[in-house]
Amino acid sequence: MADQNTTSSAEAVQCPVCFKDFNPDTINGHLDVCLLKGGADGGPPMKKPRFTAGASPAAAGTFSLFHTNRSKVSVQTERTDVHPTKPSGAPSAELSAAGTQTPSSSGERTPKAAHGLSARTLLAVDKPLADMLRPSSLEEYFGQSRAVGPQTLLRSLLDAQDIPSLVLWGPPGCGKTTLAHIIASNSKKNGTARFVTLSATSASVSEVREVIKQAQNELRLCKRKTILFIDEIHRFNKSQQDTFLPHVECGTVTLIGATTENPSFQVNAALLSRCRVLVLEKLSVEAMGLILDRAVATLGIRVQGPDQPNRKSQDKTDGDEPKIYIEQKALDTIAYLCDGDARAGLNGLQLAVQAQVSLAQQKLSGQNGCLQEILVKEEHVKQGLQRSHILYDRAGEEHYNCISALHKSLRGSHENASLYWLGRMLEGGEDPLYVARRLVRFASEDVGMADPFALPQAVSAFQACHFIGMPECEVILAQCVVYLARAPKSVDIYKAYGNVKACLRNHKGPLPPVPLHLHNAPTKLMKQVGYAKGYKYNPAFSSPVDQDYYLPEELKDIDFFTWTPAD
Repeated sequence: MADQNTTSSAEAVQCPVCFKDFNPDTINGHLDVCLLKGGADGGPPMKKPRFTAGASPAAAGTFSLFHTNRSKVSVQTERTDVHPTKPSGAPSAELSAAGTQTPSSSGERTPKAAHGLSARTLLAVDKPLADMLRPSSLEEYFGQSRAVGPQTLLRSLLDAQDIPSLVLWGPPGCGKTTLAHIIASNSKKNGTARFVTLSATSASVSEVREVIKQAQNELRLCKRKTILFIDEIHRFNKSQQDTFLPHVECGTVTLIGATTENPSFQVNAALLSRCRVLVLEKLSVEAMGLILDRAVATLGIRVQGPDQPNRKSQDKTDGDEPKIYIEQKALDTIAYLCDGDARAGLNGLQLAVQAQVSLAQQKLSGQNGCLQEILVKEEHVKQGLQRSHILYDRAGEEHYNCISALHKSLRGSHENASLYWLGRMLEGGEDPLYVARRLVRFASEDVGMADPFALPQAVSAFQACHFIGMPECEVILAQCVVYLARAPKSVDIYKAYGNVKACLRNHKGPLPPVPLHLHNAPTKLMKQVGYAKGYKYNPAFSSPVDQDYYLPEELKDIDFFTWTPAD
């Protein structure tokens, strides 16, 4: 009996707040409640808020998120600290009309927290709208139903809190970081795991090892796993990525990496075999529409559609705050122009609304009156979302995808597709000489002898691009592309030379010597040895010469245009 009591006492864990003993399985849940109560059961009292001289408690209690141009918004990142989860009956994270906020358990702003705030106040914050409105649940996560839809394997694993190591691969703004934060939010609510975020652009190996050491202690002492999110994981080199291998293998950390580059080339094969690659697609126009609708609803911005011309007159103003409207056509324009990038779309919406609010304030300052309404139109959105760039990476995946699409469109004689992919590359910043070199290769490889003038056309285009450069040379490349697309195609030369290489590689034993009659014989000694003996000089004959022994004896009957390596 004494032994049992000793064992029970040894297994008990003391709460650092109220100094009571608890079972290791229940200590995490108790800490969450105890920290929120501020040690009401005998623990140390909560710290009193600090007020500056002359400041009212209400003003000092205002969350710093809404202090425009005074301080940066503080974002709590969980690395070593334990963030308590909210028990039943605890105050939720809400934003009142006065602009105060009760911090949530995760230290992050939830989308629902913006309700009750005026868009004018929220949009004055020095923080991107895409980050402020980041979804906190999969129900608010749009556009990736194929990856995390209700019936997918990953969705069932996430619902069961059985999170595997993942590599999230997708274009910018498709929701990679957001999905990682949703996983973190669910894990922290259930107290099953802690979430640590690092960026491969700034983190060092020593930081990674420190996080792994903390994860080992957390797993040993609190039986709680650690989810390690590495943004831009392709920025880590091969040796840095090797740091994760043993710890992902044994389950010390659950790794979630986000990358815009093809993980087949940018992530270690050994690490890739320990993770599940989740491909996130570029957001569709419909998904972007849902995201924008959620944003304007959260901000309290009213949408003015074509079938509601008098909607503005039906709304009443709230005090001195003007009503902000946005045309439905403007939202549709954002959905199309952002190119599937939710971050660009939301930030473009923020920029357009901020610009109109600032302009209205400037006009109001010179007048004695109250501004009643602000309307954001399509032209305002276009100014904030000027299409000055196209998703293209000269050294990444999109570079090879586009040149492959151009080559295949030319081979298929589709001149319109060829022009389109040429434009995608040039407008994305591709080197025109690179495109010209590929066209020279295509002229010989895919057109060949079907149109012998294709090669001079491509070479001339390359020289012209070298002479004048961009943007004047774009029409020259377009002319060459259309010529090659319309030209007849023949791959006989390409295949024949491929057969020659295969013949040389597959030859058994030493390669056959050059026949003596094909040798050059500039000296008398060479002629005496037999060099050039029996060779007939073709220009010396007025009729065709019967001379077929130009190949080695064992290859004299070979035809590389019809021969295959199997022969």
